[in-house]
Amino acid sequence: MGWLAENEPRRADPRELWPQVRSIIMLGLNYGPDHDPRRDLALRSTANVSVYARNRDYHELIKGRLKELTSVLLSAAGRGGHEAKVFVDTAPVMEKPLAEAAGLGWQGKHTNLVSREFGSWLFLGSIHTTVELPRDGREVDHCGSCRACLDACPTDAFPAPYRLDARRCISYLTIEHRGTIPPEFRRAIGNRVFGCDDCLAACPWNKWARQARDLKLQARPEMVAPPLARWLALDEEGFRALFAGSPLKRLGWTTFLRNLLIAAGNSADVSLLPTVSGHADHPSAVVRETAAWAAGELLVAASRASAAILR
Repeated sequence: MGWLAENEPRRADPRELWPQVRSIIMLGLNYGPDHDPRRDLALRSTANVSVYARNRDYHELIKGRLKELTSVLLSAAGRGGHEAKVFVDTAPVMEKPLAEAAGLGWQGKHTNLVSREFGSWLFLGSIHTTVELPRDGREVDHCGSCRACLDACPTDAFPAPYRLDARRCISYLTIEHRGTIPPEFRRAIGNRVFGCDDCLAACPWNKWARQARDLKLQARPEMVAPPLARWLALDEEGFRALFAGSPLKRLGWTTFLRNLLIAAGNSADVSLLPTVSGHADHPSAVVRETAAWAAGELLVAASRASAAILR
């Protein structure tokens, strides 16, 4: 996460990124799920993927629409040589504070944007332009005394409201972190193989949320609770083919396999033991270590099951 500190000056002031900017238009796109994603956590022999990653990569989808809107904006601005740039997680831009300043929502205690209309399920994009535009009113914080999101975190990643320790966050651990996942977090990860939605899903403002209308943002059936055995059977070529155009592809085969093995170890599904043990001689030390841990967890589960039968 060192890149955050490296770009701190540019994050603090958009004019450091582009001195000519005069206005920033913030936009949100709803990606609400059709059910509470925490339901899928109980299906321990399946893989759980964060809601935002259950279809195509949102970056290109949103960026294309922002460019269309930019063309309309510059055309309406008329002559004057105006310019505009669009960003979707592609530059050191503080999207959430800017979205709060623009009135889209407020940055909740889980550090994500919350909307009174869409809850916590919003993608954010921005148009930076040289066109002078009137400012919208800032949204105020409506979290009150609620701490549902903080209490929902499986790894206690919130040292205080509005503060996130990324080193404990399951989204960071399963997506950004490339080494061995510390053992103290593995059981809390459960069957999450890409990201975590618990703090978002726990927000009471989601009672006004709605399912995403755009088909490209709705979950593909094969991405909702797929059997761990199916994905563990993939080889690297199969991984690349299955996740072409998906956010999961950015993990790479080794990291994806590491996450699957942790989920398998947490599954108590003894039928996965041969597949898990088959990775004991994998070229990656991270995979080998994780496979050994997962096999040990499954052997314990098998032992408990045998003891229960004997009793």
